[in-house]
Amino acid sequence: MEVSMSVNRETRTSDVEPRTLLVHHIRDTLGLTGTNIGCDTSSCGACTIHVNGESVKSCTMLAVQADGTEITTIEGLAGDDGELHPMQAAFMECHGLQCGYCTPGMVMAATSLVSENPGGLDETAVRQGLEGNLCRCTGYHNIVKAVLSVGGMA
Repeated sequence: MEVSMSVNRETRTSDVEPRTLLVHHIRDTLGLTGTNIGCDTSSCGACTIHVNGESVKSCTMLAVQADGTEITTIEGLAGDDGELHPMQAAFMECHGLQCGYCTPGMVMAATSLVSENPGGLDETAVRQGLEGNLCRCTGYHNIVKAVLSVGGMA
């Protein structure tokens, strides 16, 4: 089937098998390997992207379901000038990563969480909001610190 979607502000059209998961389409067809595959069961969140502005685990969606949508991956989060998104910068500054495998999905989930809570977040809200994203290195303290530095209570 032919699918067309805006990926990181660029229209991309491809032929896909109807059963192709969106995560495989992003990585294998579009070559955007920042979106990681961790479990293929929606348990870890390593494949989190934004679809029409909302956080989605791309291993739970077929590429054909994304036809006509606007997708942002970790590669598209930074500005066109290469300047890091504030959440990417916060993860760097707060050491919110260790091995880095979960980081793209964590950053994408965190940016969505902050945008959904314009009044600010506290530590409990961040931990609850990111509970679908797993860090096997147990870097949660610094991940929470990074998210709070961007979207904490004023």
